[in-house]
Amino acid sequence: MSVIEGFFKVWPYLRRYRARIFLSFFFAFMIGVFWGANLSVVYPVTTVLMDGNLQDYVDNQLVEIQQSNKATLSLIEEIDQELESGELSENQSLSRLETRAEHQERISKATRSILWLNWSKAHVLPWLPSDQFNTVALLFGLLVLATVLKGFCIFGQSVLVGSVVELTTIDIRKAMFRKCLKQDYQTLNLEGTPALMSRFTFDLNELSHGLSLVGGRMAREPLKAVVCLFLAFMVNWRLTLMSLLFVPIAGFMFVRFGKLLKKASHRMMESMSRIYQVLEETLSAMRVVIAFGNQRQHRRQFHKENRVYYSKAMRIHMIDSITNPSVELMGICAIFVTVLPCMYLLLRKSTSIWGVQLADVPPDIPTLMLLYTFLVGAVDPVRKITTVYSKIKRSVAAADRLTQMLESESRIREKDNPRVLPRHSKQIAFENIYFAYASKNGSPRPDALRDVSLQVEAGECVVVVGENGSGKSTLINLLPRYYDADHGQILIDGINIKDVPSKELRSQLGVVTQDTFLFNTSIYENIRYGNPHASREEVEEAARISGVTQFLEQLPDGFETNVGEKGTGLSGGQRQRVALARALVRKPSILILDEATSAIDSQSEFEIQSGLKTYGKECTTFIVTHAVNRTLLDVVTKIVVMHEGQMIACGKHEQLLETCPIYHNLFQAQVKQRAA
Repeated sequence: MSVIEGFFKVWPYLRRYRARIFLSFFFAFMIGVFWGANLSVVYPVTTVLMDGNLQDYVDNQLVEIQQSNKATLSLIEEIDQELESGELSENQSLSRLETRAEHQERISKATRSILWLNWSKAHVLPWLPSDQFNTVALLFGLLVLATVLKGFCIFGQSVLVGSVVELTTIDIRKAMFRKCLKQDYQTLNLEGTPALMSRFTFDLNELSHGLSLVGGRMAREPLKAVVCLFLAFMVNWRLTLMSLLFVPIAGFMFVRFGKLLKKASHRMMESMSRIYQVLEETLSAMRVVIAFGNQRQHRRQFHKENRVYYSKAMRIHMIDSITNPSVELMGICAIFVTVLPCMYLLLRKSTSIWGVQLADVPPDIPTLMLLYTFLVGAVDPVRKITTVYSKIKRSVAAADRLTQMLESESRIREKDNPRVLPRHSKQIAFENIYFAYASKNGSPRPDALRDVSLQVEAGECVVVVGENGSGKSTLINLLPRYYDADHGQILIDGINIKDVPSKELRSQLGVVTQDTFLFNTSIYENIRYGNPHASREEVEEAARISGVTQFLEQLPDGFETNVGEKGTGLSGGQRQRVALARALVRKPSILILDEATSAIDSQSEFEIQSGLKTYGKECTTFIVTHAVNRTLLDVVTKIVVMHEGQMIACGKHEQLLETCPIYHNLFQAQVKQRAA
């Protein structure tokens, strides 16, 4: 994939700033023009140093051209006489006619040169000093002026490109964030937080740097090279054409090295993602690391990933180090095959080599210097491009990774013509549910749920129990569509949840998980997060039912107490109560509690469940737990037992104690644990 194709993927984000882009390209073009103009000063300076002043040079040129025209006219007259004699054969006549046409073309060019020189003599030279030093000083003054104007153009282009890059980066970052918010939970979980953070930081920075180079140096340097080549063609198109013989070789090298750089850049970015993963895991689990004293193990792991990153990065540097001298060698060879023949023509006062015409008139020293300067002026921008080529390819690789994320599809598909879901008031049905978690490499995994069917009436409180890995949380997580079942369907009041907009479905749900997450703001705002439109009274009512008010008096700022990052300012039980209040303030028709009171003491749990007993009449409640304790029995209307992905029993507590050994063992283990 070429550089242009790589950045074409982000064009939808760039095109809204196309006016600035076009203006920056105009500045880049003017930079190229001033670059060529500055180099052109070599010709008049060399001429003045050799011929005295520009006036003398113009007079000498007029004399030389007129003498050359006289000689050429004499040759044309001789050819005309030979043609009129009738002594030539047909082939000889054609050859003489071709020669005559060439002489005539030479006279036409000479005539145009005479017109140009006479115009310069009449309108330009009177304004120039006749003194040799003053003429050189004036030329250098014009050079300084052109350099100042070029500097203004560089400034304007840099500011415009910088604004486009920053605005585009912000737009892409926001688009990525929107994509994450719309993406399904399973995909985000498989990708992992470190990999996502790597894209938001490292990859996006690489793309931003690449866009800056493409809009800046990669825009103006090629234009500078094109202007110099154009001017070199004007000096002598035949000799300049010889320098382009090395372009295919240089192009092949660019393509070959570009592919290697892109692959190496992909591997380097993947390595950086693993470094982020080690950092995130270590810093998030710092209490565990300190408790077990495994700092050395984590240092080794971090060192190992950094060594891997170093090897990947060094491969890029090696390829880059080969590219620069190779392209510079091609440039020197291109100059060599042009300047050497020109020097031959200069020294031999000739216009051809081995019968091949390479110039209309024998070149002089100023012409040689000008041609050499333009070729160097064309090669130098190419050399500068090669110094940033690896960075451009890394940026293209970053663009690939970012667009891959932006173009990824959610596993949770929304219907084009969704149905409206009234507030739940009848029944929730799980019908023949099969589900298997996806793997990151695409390999199949065993079913987490197999042929699960369950009916729950509105207002019921259902407890789902089972051992670790039995599928109890997986089953309930299908209800808010964290995942979609592979087979089977879930109906709420007879409506398939896949036919309902996810946002509308989740608006009726209140969810509390075991891994409670609170935002770095006040307790009040954390509760109100569940319903931004809730009044103060509604927030306080939810806090009362969930038991939050029991510990508010111990806090200096009450509801306005900041909970800290991830709620670390509160205990585990306090966090779970706030999370429960956050779910209740939504006034959900379906309440899901997944180990929601695991960190709460028995007395507080009893008080919370007493509050839920009153509140639960207004909604259907699912409670996921390892075992039912006695405080739950007054609330529960149905108990579902899960084992190895299957529902093996469903009924009342007393019934299950007698008929389901697994449930009996879970309950007895919980009783013994509490007694201890």
